[in-house]
Amino acid sequence: MNKSQPKAWNLIRSEQGPDLIIFQARFDWLENPRNAKSMKAVILEVPDWVNIVAITPAKKVIVVHQYRFGTKKISTEIPAGIIEPDETSQQAAIRELREETGYTCNDWEYLGWVEPNSAFQNNRGHVWLANNVLKTHSLRLDEGEDISVSAMSLEELQQEMNEGRIRNSLSVLALSWVFGMRREERKET
Repeated sequence: MNKSQPKAWNLIRSEQGPDLIIFQARFDWLENPRNAKSMKAVILEVPDWVNIVAITPAKKVIVVHQYRFGTKKISTEIPAGIIEPDETSQQAAIRELREETGYTCNDWEYLGWVEPNSAFQNNRGHVWLANNVLKTHSLRLDEGEDISVSAMSLEELQQEMNEGRIRNSLSVLALSWVFGMRREERKET
């Protein structure tokens, strides 16, 4: 077994690629420190993202159902969206929750961030927990959105995930973190 750790690759040069609306492609030429061979890598410069696990006072999780172009299917997910350049992740979470679901919240908890796909993306996916959300507004959807909203118990969501009906990776991750938190709460009582 090789005990040496991989090393960072040396950047030889970068070149901007096409603007892909929500992504900006970039081409990096890198040198592999293991063998000194160079290769061209495609990097998608992606804005940071936010995902929100929104829980009502009745302990239901707010989910959205929307058509996804990549899979050509209706997907059940938690509310999410791009963080605008002038926003913090919490400001984006507040905005996205209100726009996509009409719910608002005064009890926010930051759960952390992940790298959605570090193989070729440079962004972070932030996860926020919104406790005791209330329906206060109508939906305010972007031109490219057609969303319906529903509320599900954590048990229903767990079953939907276990049976493969919820497959959005960032939603599954965020919900898994919340399921883990709930298990810890049950252990403490």
